[in-house]
Amino acid sequence: MRSFAFRLPFMSQFLVAALYKFVSLPDAAELRAPMEEMARAGGIKGTLLLAGEGINGTLAGRAPQLRRFLSWLREDPRFADLEHKESLASEMPFRRMKVRLKKEIVTMGLPEADPSREVGTYVAPEDWNALISDPETVVIDTRNAYEVAIGTFKGAIDPQTESFRQFPEWTKEADALKEKRKVAMFCTGGIRCEKATAFMKRQGFDEVYHLKGGILKYLETVPPEESLWEGECFVFDERVAVGHGLEEGSYELCRGCRHPINAADKASPLFMEGVSCPHCHDRLSEEQKRRFADRQKQMELAEKRGVVHLGDQPGTPDEAP
Repeated sequence: MRSFAFRLPFMSQFLVAALYKFVSLPDAAELRAPMEEMARAGGIKGTLLLAGEGINGTLAGRAPQLRRFLSWLREDPRFADLEHKESLASEMPFRRMKVRLKKEIVTMGLPEADPSREVGTYVAPEDWNALISDPETVVIDTRNAYEVAIGTFKGAIDPQTESFRQFPEWTKEADALKEKRKVAMFCTGGIRCEKATAFMKRQGFDEVYHLKGGILKYLETVPPEESLWEGECFVFDERVAVGHGLEEGSYELCRGCRHPINAADKASPLFMEGVSCPHCHDRLSEEQKRRFADRQKQMELAEKRGVVHLGDQPGTPDEAP
């Protein structure tokens, strides 16, 4: 099976690196400042999350500087085998660099779901189709509902969660988990499935599998003509979504609710640029709409002056990679 290789043919393109690693970091607070300083020195932007359980994030920059930063990270023996996934962006997909301290690098709220002790069986992208096509397999999308809405694997179950914290509760009522022998789980870059499969193993499920490298690695590796993926994959940056070959997708982001929106959403009378969309128009208060309209006006004025307005930052992701 051929793989899509990534190159930077034009210097106008930016390299995007998604990464995570579960590893004990009792000194996470001390790592924050030097990481942020080193990244900013290389013109790198994005978000890194640090916690006692590890590191998680997505970064973007010019290829030489970003790869130099990743090499610097790997000088720490704990990150020596840190893996990352690469894609391209036509414009810088982040507005600033942030390194944040968190209790968890992906929030489930259950300390017993510990990927450093036990996880499910990794399945390579080229073997994934066979697994999810097996009638004995139940396929579960562990992402949140707004992510699933724009793309998922054929036949996958959507738990309709608003946050990853809700996933354990959903499993208690899911009839599909009682009917099939194998459980196959997937997420954007793999990190949520680390915890999801650890949780499932603790619940007594024996045959638990997850897609190695997540949807991003599948879309990079598996040719479109062989793919069982339908739609686009939501990403936590200004590209909003990517498709096969990790090409930039067709979605934009509503600035009122941060839900991905398409051309049909933008044609709706409920859509107001920078303010609302059909997903949030009726939920926003008049005060919120006024504030968002003022923010949009300031952004438009800043753009006319040729400066960057920082009042509309992407939110902290549930899962950066």
